Amino acid sequence: MGSSSSAADIVTTLIEAGTVERAESSQRFFKTGPGEYGEGDRFLGLAVPALRSYAKHLRGLPAPVVRELLSDDFHEVRMLALFVATENYRRLDDREAWVALYRDAVRAGRVNNWDLVDCSAAVLLGDWLVRSDSFDELLVWASSEALWERRVGIIGTQAFILAGRSDALLAVATLVIDDRRDLIQKAFGWMLREVGKRVDEQVLLEFLEANAARMGRTALSYSIERLSKEQRSYFRALR
Repeated sequence: MGSSSSAADIVTTLIEAGTVERAESSQRFFKTGPGEYGEGDRFLGLAVPALRSYAKHLRGLPAPVVRELLSDDFHEVRMLALFVATENYRRLDDREAWVALYRDAVRAGRVNNWDLVDCSAAVLLGDWLVRSDSFDELLVWASSEALWERRVGIIGTQAFILAGRSDALLAVATLVIDDRRDLIQKAFGWMLREVGKRVDEQVLLEFLEANAARMGRTALSYSIERLSKEQRSYFRALR
């Protein structure tokens, strides 16, 4: 595969490389049964490192082909498209166009599982917003009632955290703190933990002091993982 490959050729290659056993395992792991968060999603049975390797060979793939891959029914095809979009965003000049493509994919429901959000929201949208020095757009995504759009708003703050800033996550926190959906709780708690780890632990401690009593159990548990045993016990007792 290369940058001149068609979407059909790429999909054929991925189908041939997948395994039934891994596909069946992924169907269970990503909760694709009736009523579950990944209901109806389909898998080919490919590992993430293999998809990242393919993406490097597909660097420079035109946007129309990437869009076509993002519309595919198979989870790994959409993930590969996100990896290619990320490669192109990092290496090519037209960053804004790749961010626009990403926004369209999220709104169209093509970035529709936690791993797809987590491999793309910060490195594409979040990075673009750091460069633009504004996280206002993340507040719009975090205000959405749609599960994956809200998770994009949360995970997108990771780019600001990696840049040494906690302001984006603290602003998003007010919009998501009362959401008890498991995949929102986990993302929120994870980003809080990252603030403590990568920006300033005191910021985390002050947030928890003010908000632990209001937080969901899962978000709180994720956020305090790196704290001392005594600190963890203290904040749990505030609930």
